[in-house]
Amino acid sequence: MSRQLIIRGMRCLLPFRLCFLAALLPVLFGQGVFFRGASVIDGTGANARRVDVRVQGDRIVAVGEKAVPARGDEIVDGDSMILAPGFIDLHNHSDRGLKDEPRATSQVSQGITTAVLGMDGGSPFPIAAWIASRRATPVAINTLLMVGHATVRTKVMGTDFRRRATAREIDSMATLVDQAMREGAIGLSSGLEYEVGSYSSTEEVVALAKVAARYGGIYMTHIRDEADLTFNALEEVLRIAREASIPAHISHIKLGTVGVWGKAPQVVAMIEKARAAGLDITADCYPYDAWSSTITVLIPNKQYEDPASVQKGLDDVGGPQNVLVTNCREHRDYEFKNLEEIAKMTHKSAVDVFIEIVRSGGASVVGKTMKEADMKILYQQPWVLVASDGGIGMRHPRASGTFPKVLGSYVREEHWLELSEAVRKMTLAPAQRIGLRDRGVIREGAFADLVLFDPKQIRDQSTFADPAKLSRGVRQVLVNGKTVWKLDSASGVLSGRVVSGDELLSRRRP
Repeated sequence: MSRQLIIRGMRCLLPFRLCFLAALLPVLFGQGVFFRGASVIDGTGANARRVDVRVQGDRIVAVGEKAVPARGDEIVDGDSMILAPGFIDLHNHSDRGLKDEPRATSQVSQGITTAVLGMDGGSPFPIAAWIASRRATPVAINTLLMVGHATVRTKVMGTDFRRRATAREIDSMATLVDQAMREGAIGLSSGLEYEVGSYSSTEEVVALAKVAARYGGIYMTHIRDEADLTFNALEEVLRIAREASIPAHISHIKLGTVGVWGKAPQVVAMIEKARAAGLDITADCYPYDAWSSTITVLIPNKQYEDPASVQKGLDDVGGPQNVLVTNCREHRDYEFKNLEEIAKMTHKSAVDVFIEIVRSGGASVVGKTMKEADMKILYQQPWVLVASDGGIGMRHPRASGTFPKVLGSYVREEHWLELSEAVRKMTLAPAQRIGLRDRGVIREGAFADLVLFDPKQIRDQSTFADPAKLSRGVRQVLVNGKTVWKLDSASGVLSGRVVSGDELLSRRRP
């Protein structure tokens, strides 16, 4: 063999040698993250234990005695800190916000590492296009996507949705749900209190839920009524779960009017009876006594310009002082004032103000209509998990403060929950609910989605007047082994991934 051929061969092999060395160097010399001396709460509900944890690549590679730092590792001092799995938000509305703010600062700053999107019946469609777009332009958090009932209903019925669907229309919707599940949706969401979904029959929802069930999906629902007819709406969820043979999850469970205040024990008894009978029912709850929605949800009979109906709607939530306008395009001067304050400012009745707002295009409102005594009872149920119903840019403090508020207020100050149980409700329990593999837990081999926080300092700082104010006490957040939040600022690293339905433990092909 000539010398030239040998040189040419070595040149050809050089790129392969360099690639091999590049892959080997992190193993030999670290470049991982080593958490030293933190109190680890692993997500299972077990108490904290002081152990070291090492991350390499996107995984946790060692916990406890096996955890030894390698040369080149980032060493993180965890003394007096809690190291927990990253928080999994089962109900998040950052679908659009992630496009404008991929760093997801309001989310990672509170410890969220994974979010389920496409909630309350509204989702992107087609699912495949959304997943492809997210994978082409990564963001800071992991995402999963539901297919929305209202979305497919509108695609089939167009603007003629204010009626029951025909059998043929339901078949067409089912075809779209089937497509969505094949493309990577993890289940069906509904918002049966909202305009499009509210006209649907239970039979329609059952038919679509059956399609999601064939793929091992879940049904997540904003129930048909969270006010005086709450118990009827809960019965509907149980029926859908039973007839569709599907796990069902009640979004942001609440008792939102005077007529049902104090009835949390009856709600618990109802759900417990269903669970004992074999139905797979869970719920989530956000830690605020005020909801956020459109102003029209206050009037269940949809007679938005009927003074008597409006007056009853306001009375049911305890009065106009409990309804805060947060976004009103035609009346910016109304924003962050309640209906009673606006009435005094405009020298009108609260009923007239409501009708005026509806006629001019509507508004987003926050209704302070729940009681903490009910919330406490719900949160203390093992099947009620923590979720925000928030998201990037939302004008409600839950968008920036949900998880720290639970840890600061309900664990540290009010003692509603033990810290390890609160973490379970934020991590492994939601992961198991949607069948996530290797997330929501600290153990060898699990994905390195982690949050380091100060249990004495963590708390929400957002308010209804300043809903975007970030929480405090979260020291560092890793998503797939990369730091996305550290020392009060987002790193700009976009290490989140899209988790599609076929990556879940429960996924099956019909």
